[in-house]
Amino acid sequence: MQEANSSRVEARLAELGHELPAVAKPVAAYLPAVTSDNYVYTSGQLPLIKGELTVAGKVGAEVSTEVAAQQAQVCALNALAAIKAEIGDLDRIKRIVKVVGFVSSDPTFTAQPGVINGASEFFGEVFGDAGLHARSAVGVAALPLDAPVEVEVIAEFE
Repeated sequence: MQEANSSRVEARLAELGHELPAVAKPVAAYLPAVTSDNYVYTSGQLPLIKGELTVAGKVGAEVSTEVAAQQAQVCALNALAAIKAEIGDLDRIKRIVKVVGFVSSDPTFTAQPGVINGASEFFGEVFGDAGLHARSAVGVAALPLDAPVEVEVIAEFE
């Protein structure tokens, strides 16, 4: 039985073994998410757990592809927290429209799409067909706090 304050999406997260975290505090001058019309845009979400970066470094050097993909999933979960704070209820999400993932990459690393699959597959597990989205996966020289990955999301809501 679902708690009175819990949405279907949050119940699905619980089924998958996840709990929606508190919204990560911005590390600079920006908002975690903003809305325009029926879209919510998240700022880039780092893989912070309880406000702490638990994995740091470049993917392909200090961080494996598999660990980075797990960190991309943490970013996606943090994005959902930011979306909920902005629109009030994750059940209002009609579709995950776009995901942009940034991977702090060793110069020889070229498997950025595999890393961002951690976020993309997560959204598919949570939302089914409504979690299928357009996407970019970009290798970068460095990310804030030496994070291995950062993910931003655009979601349509009603």
